[in-house]
Amino acid sequence: MGASGADLITCVVQDARTGEVLMVAWQDAEARAATRATGLAHFHSRSRGELWQKGATSGNTMRVVEEREDCDGDTVLLRVEPAGPACHTGAETCFGERVIDGRPAVLAELAGVIDRRREAGSESYVAGMLAGDREAPARKVGEEAVEVLLAPPGSPELVAEVADLWFHSMLLLARDGVDPLAPLEELRRRRAP
Repeated sequence: MGASGADLITCVVQDARTGEVLMVAWQDAEARAATRATGLAHFHSRSRGELWQKGATSGNTMRVVEEREDCDGDTVLLRVEPAGPACHTGAETCFGERVIDGRPAVLAELAGVIDRRREAGSESYVAGMLAGDREAPARKVGEEAVEVLLAPPGSPELVAEVADLWFHSMLLLARDGVDPLAPLEELRRRRAP
């Protein structure tokens, strides 16, 4: 049995860790009750006229951390911990590339790993590169640049070597006390009219 338009409320779904809006969907009383009972996000599909659990078939579930209504009670905010992409297209969000503090999420997360390794004083590869002489990460950037040049054009190896070059460049910047994502700001500045 489908819900009428008057029975539906807008549901904004937000990543509880990053604060980023992942998607907007609809809920009715049945979807809200199922969400509360299971701790997993449920919605009302307007196209199918039925209840659906996010990730029931894809595995990309959303564990609800908090549910809040707005001041008028006609919109609900679900703060969730996603177990995969939010969008049916496979994108991280229904609004395009995920960002954290205005930066692409994967790079921001990697910069966070670098920061945590420095603070933790661990004996990891990253911690060693950050704590040692500047020569080690600088040499590694040079080695990775050469490997990029030698990789077969258009190959998966080329992609892997570029990833290594980016990562080691971020390590070198962090070693020098520079934000590992500072080059993104420089590129944005260069694009500005």
